[in-house]
Amino acid sequence: PYISGSIGLESVEDGRGDTIVFDSDQDGAFNDNVNTAAGANAFSPGFCAGTPVSAAAAGCRGNRQNEGYALRIGYDRHLGDGPFVAGVLVEGARPGVEEFTTGFSTTPASYTFGREMDWAVTARARLGIAPGEGRGLFYATGGAGYARIDHSFSTSNGANSFTPSNERDWQFGWQAGGGAEVMLMRNLGLGIEYLYSRFNDDDYVVAVGPGTAPATNPFLLESGGTDMRLSNDKFDYHALRASVNLRF
Repeated sequence: PYISGSIGLESVEDGRGDTIVFDSDQDGAFNDNVNTAAGANAFSPGFCAGTPVSAAAAGCRGNRQNEGYALRIGYDRHLGDGPFVAGVLVEGARPGVEEFTTGFSTTPASYTFGREMDWAVTARARLGIAPGEGRGLFYATGGAGYARIDHSFSTSNGANSFTPSNERDWQFGWQAGGGAEVMLMRNLGLGIEYLYSRFNDDDYVVAVGPGTAPATNPFLLESGGTDMRLSNDKFDYHALRASVNLRF
């Protein structure tokens, strides 16, 4: 048995093709364009990963790496007399990783969706090899988890109203990766680990209403309102961690 604490760099899996998608006819399907009264695509300036440089021109400051922390308890054992080791662990982590996606309209205005992996609880298995005297361990790991994702929305559009739903949501996901550990003393070791994580994220929707905008507003033309959300319904991120392990 062991306990382990880790700190590392967490970075989001930037989807360069990520956009904002729209349900302008209110049929529950996010497959519509938001068009102007002249029939032009109101979001023709496009989308980018990150927060907007300005509302007047399409362009983003990219997403950045964040520090993450984790604490785990686990149990490893040798399989017979050979070098192979199997184990299980439960981990609580605060990844702190953030992702932003911004869209630009011809108004001009910017619309930014943000999400942050706040807390994650995961259970994983490990399978590895401890060569020689067993002071080192090289392993692969994978398992399932449950995470809290915090959402945000901001816009430079001051005319319409914007009503978000499910701003804080718990979602299921999975993790996979690998790492290595070395024992400095009988009970004390250091480790390094890489993890790839993917969690569902498909519940956050922003409803756009009239506000003070006229009926000719692109968000209102088709059905009097528009729902919008991220095109990417997965939250993926990478983690590279250093750990201290105490074995009993």
